[in-house]
Amino acid sequence: MALQNIGASNRDDAFYRYKMPRMMTKIEGRGNGIKTNVVNMVEIAKALGRPAAYTTKYFGCELGAQSKFDEKNGTSLVNGAHDTSKLAGLLENFIKKYVQCYGCGNPETEILITKTQMLQLKCAACGFLSDVDMRDKLTSFILKNPPEQKKSSKDKKSMRRAEKERLREGEAADEEMRKLKKEAAGKKKAATTGTSKDKVSKKKDHSPPRSLSDENDQADSEEDDDDVQWQTDTSREAAEKRMKEQLSAVTAEMVMLSTVEEKKPVAEVKKAPEQVHENGNSKIPENAHEKLVNEIKELLSSGSSPTQLKTALASNSANPQEKMDALFSALFGGTGKGFAKEVIKKKKYLLALMMMQEEAGAPAQMGLLNGIESFCMKASAEAAKEVALVIKGLYDEDILDEDVIVEWYNKGVKSSPVLKNVTPFIEWLQNAESESEEE
Repeated sequence: MALQNIGASNRDDAFYRYKMPRMMTKIEGRGNGIKTNVVNMVEIAKALGRPAAYTTKYFGCELGAQSKFDEKNGTSLVNGAHDTSKLAGLLENFIKKYVQCYGCGNPETEILITKTQMLQLKCAACGFLSDVDMRDKLTSFILKNPPEQKKSSKDKKSMRRAEKERLREGEAADEEMRKLKKEAAGKKKAATTGTSKDKVSKKKDHSPPRSLSDENDQADSEEDDDDVQWQTDTSREAAEKRMKEQLSAVTAEMVMLSTVEEKKPVAEVKKAPEQVHENGNSKIPENAHEKLVNEIKELLSSGSSPTQLKTALASNSANPQEKMDALFSALFGGTGKGFAKEVIKKKKYLLALMMMQEEAGAPAQMGLLNGIESFCMKASAEAAKEVALVIKGLYDEDILDEDVIVEWYNKGVKSSPVLKNVTPFIEWLQNAESESEEE
């Protein structure tokens, strides 16, 4: 069966992972009883993660014709003769309204019904909640026939728990076997050592006696040691000499301490302006950071290309992370809503600086993620909310790898508001990886 990418905007992407079967239709009947049968509607609906009754009903609402989906036979019928291309176009509209996330465009969403009887799409990738237009006719049908809640995640968790329990029991059994083997080996060793001790004692009984000359030599050496007498000179002159030596040592130590204490404030004064970066790297002072940001802004305003920007910053004394932080401030300072789109639009400048970091021997992808985090910590609340969309966009553009993203997330502080916003995307990454391994 031929497959195509889900969503018209992803039609030409050869590496797009979300696919569905191409629509196949069949005209049945004649005259007033003529109908269009969507032969593979069940497979299409399964790929979209929506009930087949929703798509069939949507065709009927848009065409102004009666439509019916038979649950027992799995047949989708729409009254009238309709072209496959026309129905495929309506299916694309259905995908935009009821399948794709309004934030990131990912089709891995779930329909939620709020307490006020409103429909929302919750994205498993970025966690964005999309509000569905309730003026559409299909919304009333969905409210009357709500989708079944997914239980696959709970089933998978229970299966994983059972598997872990089974592994624990196996490890406990192996440990018990090791203990039994050790005890058996210990008993065997004790028996062998007992016999060897008997043999050694027999050999000792037959050992030759020591000669008289050896015993005399040992006695002479002990007598020589006894002749040496150790005593301390207790005269007044010797005592005064010892006191002077001790006093000179103490005064020398006090002089050394005083010089160290006099030098200490100078070192502290020198280190005062320096601050510590959130990611553990040394951070340049605020005035130096602002100076670097202004320098980058001047280069950008003069129309410098990413390559020219990279060449200009190569001679700067700041470290690679400081340059990345300054670039984010220069490119996106003051940006609120739409921060994710701006990052993708200006990705060439980020790639140029990542190339500089690689040439300097620094981890480029980790530096980019640290730059995103530090910028979002200072940026507006609207920009910080889009941090998951930013990382997902860079992941889709093959600028960030999955392993590096997960490593950066695990190293960070989970209570950080930035990491809290990224958590849904990380969970989606890990679930998608486990599902692909199971497939």
